Amino acid sequence: MPRPISATIHPAALRHNLVRLRRAAGDAKVWAVVKANAYGHGIERVYEAMRGADGFALLDLQEAERVRALGWRGPILLLEGVFEARDLELCSRLNLWHTVHCDEQIDMLAVHKTHAPHKVFLKMNSGMNRLGFAPQRYRSAWTRLDALPQVDEIGLMTHFSDADGDKGVAEQVRVFAEVTRDLPGERTLANSAAALRFGSDAAVRGDWIRPGIAAYGSAPDYPVNDIAHWDLQPAMTLSSKLIGVQELKAGDTVGYGSTYTADAPIRIGIVACGYADGYPRHCSTGTPILVDGVRTRLVARVSMDMLTVDLTLVPQARIGSEVTLWGRAANGAVLAIDEPAKAGGTLGYELMCALAPRVPTSVDG
Repeated sequence: MPRPISATIHPAALRHNLVRLRRAAGDAKVWAVVKANAYGHGIERVYEAMRGADGFALLDLQEAERVRALGWRGPILLLEGVFEARDLELCSRLNLWHTVHCDEQIDMLAVHKTHAPHKVFLKMNSGMNRLGFAPQRYRSAWTRLDALPQVDEIGLMTHFSDADGDKGVAEQVRVFAEVTRDLPGERTLANSAAALRFGSDAAVRGDWIRPGIAAYGSAPDYPVNDIAHWDLQPAMTLSSKLIGVQELKAGDTVGYGSTYTADAPIRIGIVACGYADGYPRHCSTGTPILVDGVRTRLVARVSMDMLTVDLTLVPQARIGSEVTLWGRAANGAVLAIDEPAKAGGTLGYELMCALAPRVPTSVDG
């Protein structure tokens, strides 16, 4: 039989999370962000659940082609815009909206031959200091775009650097509002954290929100708040089974480097999951794991193909028992992806995107 590890995508959770995000952002429309192959979930696997959004936002042209091939006829937004002039041909053919964040992209548009003018979002660097025009240059960039026959609608965009933290979004909102006050066009500012934390403010939610991580069931401001606080559900479950059980006596060690030493007799389970499957190697003893839906802990070092768990609280566990690395167990118990991510010194984003190709993935329902 195949190795027992698998990932399961939950469309019902995706639908629930999108409804929750809509509720947080009032009358704003929703971009379903499906960059990085829908945060590792698979664009084709999430498409039906995310069709309830008003548009899809992503990074590259191949992803845009996949969304169109699935039958989507609504807006698709390239979040980083085009990378070279010939990309504009495909934007025309696929009717893509695209971000403009630098003079070079305006130059490309100025020489592009197209029958149908493009819809673009002009990006302001309001404090993130990655992409976008500085506030003092933003209006001149807008004027250049507005003069081009190749451009139809110009939307206005920025991106928050601290929506998930104490600094918040107030200063960036102020700068954006001040510079764009009398400019026409739809506005898009809010990522997941901004939509959930500040979506009641019309100046924050704008006309479109761009939720990414929250749509997939991870709390954007964890550990201050968890998914239960935001009423989000995990859209991915990584599960496996026990493939071995060991009875240790006090003084016995476990795994490479003997990093765990039993201080009393203990029963441990060996799980078919390791860092080659995408589980964080830096997770250490104490990282939460569910066995038969019961919360227990990782012990010792994660290896390439296996990890070990404490079975003290799960005396009935045996070879073949269900292990939930993150997501929802068969009995309904939930282990949010944010917990093992934090234990491994990373974020839920990375675990979703780092799921290894060797892990079989399916869609429930």
